[in-house]
Amino acid sequence: MTTNTSENPHPTTALIVIDMEQGFLDPSWGVPLDLEGCRTNVAALIADFTAQGLPIVLVRHDSTHPHSPLRVGQSGNDFFPEIAAAVPDLLVTKTVNSSFLGTPDLAEWLRERGIDAIVLAGIQTNMCVETTARMGGNLGFTVTVALDATTTFPLSATGTTPNSPSLSAEQLIEATAVNLSGGGFAEVTTTESLLSRQPRSA
Repeated sequence: MTTNTSENPHPTTALIVIDMEQGFLDPSWGVPLDLEGCRTNVAALIADFTAQGLPIVLVRHDSTHPHSPLRVGQSGNDFFPEIAAAVPDLLVTKTVNSSFLGTPDLAEWLRERGIDAIVLAGIQTNMCVETTARMGGNLGFTVTVALDATTTFPLSATGTTPNSPSLSAEQLIEATAVNLSGGGFAEVTTTESLLSRQPRSA
């Protein structure tokens, strides 16, 4: 594969699809913000990267909590059908938030292949996606987050203080966008913007 680096500053970019698992349909999570839109946009990114011959990494959260719908051996641990249909270059399994702390070692795999830029999508925006983006930035990768190819759920603070704050899924997604972009960890953009950019390989 040849690449025009004068037009493309990051000739080797990988798509990292995080935790697109059926367990997130469990009502215990709450109501996600536009899950169908997230799934549609992730599928579009997978199709785009596949068409360009660019690497795709699927990340799966194998929960160790006994009552989690994401635990191994449960149907909730399975990817959504449109994600399961993808042919990834790598499958990473993890038990924590960051995709860089899974098996096999994601950073090592990327560096061995000269990949210096990653596009992130998946669930949850403010948890595993944001944590992966932050760590990716700290590790020196150029990180882009397709915000509308992510989703999350409402969240309340825990503790004994009265009137513990709560944020809606939309507020949490907005906060992630500010944290990552304002903090210099990642570029935050849309699926449409990514799909309309110049080809990343030739």
